[in-house]
Amino acid sequence: MTPPREIVQPTGDVTAAHFSVSPSTFQSPISSSSFMASALAHRSAPKQLKPFNTEDIKILLLENVNQTGQEILKAQGYQVEFLKTSLPEDQLIEKIKDVHVLGIRSKTKLTANVLREAKNLLVIGCFCIGTNQVDLDYAAQHGIAVFNSPFANSRSVAELVIAEIITLARQLGDRSNEMHRGTWNKVSSKCWEIRGKTLGIVGYGHIGSQLSVLAEAMGMTVIYYDVLTLMAIGTARQVPTLEALLEEADFVTLHVPETPETKNLISDAQFEKMKTGSYLINASRGTVVDIPALIKAMRSGKIAGAALDVFPNEPAANGDYFTNNLNQWGEDLRGLNNIILTPHIGGSTEEAQRAIGVEVADALVRYINQGVTTGSVNVPEVTMRSLTLDEPNHARVIYIHRNVPGVLRKVNEILAEHNVDKQISDSKGDIAYLMADVSDVKQDDIKNIRDSLDSLSSRILTRILY
Repeated sequence: MTPPREIVQPTGDVTAAHFSVSPSTFQSPISSSSFMASALAHRSAPKQLKPFNTEDIKILLLENVNQTGQEILKAQGYQVEFLKTSLPEDQLIEKIKDVHVLGIRSKTKLTANVLREAKNLLVIGCFCIGTNQVDLDYAAQHGIAVFNSPFANSRSVAELVIAEIITLARQLGDRSNEMHRGTWNKVSSKCWEIRGKTLGIVGYGHIGSQLSVLAEAMGMTVIYYDVLTLMAIGTARQVPTLEALLEEADFVTLHVPETPETKNLISDAQFEKMKTGSYLINASRGTVVDIPALIKAMRSGKIAGAALDVFPNEPAANGDYFTNNLNQWGEDLRGLNNIILTPHIGGSTEEAQRAIGVEVADALVRYINQGVTTGSVNVPEVTMRSLTLDEPNHARVIYIHRNVPGVLRKVNEILAEHNVDKQISDSKGDIAYLMADVSDVKQDDIKNIRDSLDSLSSRILTRILY
């Protein structure tokens, strides 16, 4: 088997088009029966497409991305650089100038100002649930696909919330702190079983619904509020408004995204609606809870306890940074009784991080090698059957473009001189994504196709995989 060969192209923007030749195979004389078996296996094997020689693909992974993800990417032959922390904006800008793939978690902020300097960037992998740390619109407008892992850590977060419900109900945090100080304080006043209590879940997605199952198994009554009408699991019951949930629930837990609508979703008015002696848990996003309002509600006795895993401003690295310099109310928050403060560890389990590493790394490989966008959060989701080893002179044309009239006609005029085996196109807002497999193409044909597509006014990004 010969290794992939790079097709020489004129010097220019490396993101404009990327070629490589897939390996060919040599078949030695064999018997007719074994030949048929070999031919069938050969036909079904997918052809590995590469945008260019694999060692040329530069990947930067930040924030201690799990080893499983690193191994998957290194196995493709990519150049992988790994850092345990995020980077300040000035260092990040310098670092990503020649990077094709960027892997991050929740702390790295990819603003338009940062992405503008990433001239070679093809794709971003968010090794976490959220993507609010990325300017998704700017990325899409410049042909940069973004992938995440929306479900892999759902169980880990749900289990943490169950643990916090019990810890708050029994005041375990306070008792543990007292024992560490040498104080024995055996009390039962205002310590409760959670059996028979009502759990109110705000946001009944993958985490909320898993939490619902666990809570019911422990004897809790579950109600939930969501902006969508969703089918209940078990005996859970959807309520029509957030206010209705707050008035009925003994424990309120939040599982919503960070949007303008969810900023300070729980503030003074909402605390007034909650039961006296109820509890609040936030493992979603730090901006969802008005922290000064929570401090006031806990000092007054309205709220008996709270657990916060996320905060409006979070340190970029581990260390003694959770102070008033970061959030001006930090000292007041830490001084409250029966409050659990954790450093955004809802999805921080070995199982969750392994699963996230596999899911996001696999998505990145599919996109780089095949152009498949399934799971992308900012460009149309397009997939197409892989080319096989018995299609050696085929090329996959990927054309990301502005969603304007007449583009498909112009693209098909360019491809008309070739046999288009299959083609698919989809759009998402202002962005459209087209993929086509063409057969019997030579290197000169590929260059002509690329140059012609690049000349169209609708072009955002052209890639050709061969």
